[in-house]
Amino acid sequence: MLRILGKIQRLGIVTEPISRVDEPALTEIGEQLKAGIGQLFGGSLAIREVDAGSCNGCELEIHALNNPLYGIERFGVHFVASPRHADMLLVTGPVSRHMEMALRRTYDAMPEPRLVIAVGECGANGGEFGTSYASCGAVANVIPVDAVIRGCPPPPLALMRGILEAIGKRTSVS
Repeated sequence: MLRILGKIQRLGIVTEPISRVDEPALTEIGEQLKAGIGQLFGGSLAIREVDAGSCNGCELEIHALNNPLYGIERFGVHFVASPRHADMLLVTGPVSRHMEMALRRTYDAMPEPRLVIAVGECGANGGEFGTSYASCGAVANVIPVDAVIRGCPPPPLALMRGILEAIGKRTSVS
């Protein structure tokens, strides 16, 4: 233990520098998102995220939305554990055959108006996995999709733009 403390004292804190987010773009997208959420959902958007068979790259970017750099909660977006409390479903990965029924049941449990976004190349078209004996492919092959966010994985700003696009289809906010 003393050896580790001595090393920390000699080297200091070694971390990567914080990358700066394009703050004006983040603020602009966030304010548009907040306006759309206020118009369609009365002030807050509850999102349920479902991993339908992904590599977890998209989940890491979705989790980054909640970190201090992006802080999506300040714009009225919250992640929830139950589909019964969710307004939007973010689905990542190609839908595996084992997740097909669970994804349908999750979708059916959501109250109206519900929005569905397919995240990443795998969610959009099946990605590398396509459609096979083990994979249904794209999310749209299983449940109706309102918007698709492309990328492998899509960065947090692209995720925010995709959420804004899905909301914009239901409101006059673009």
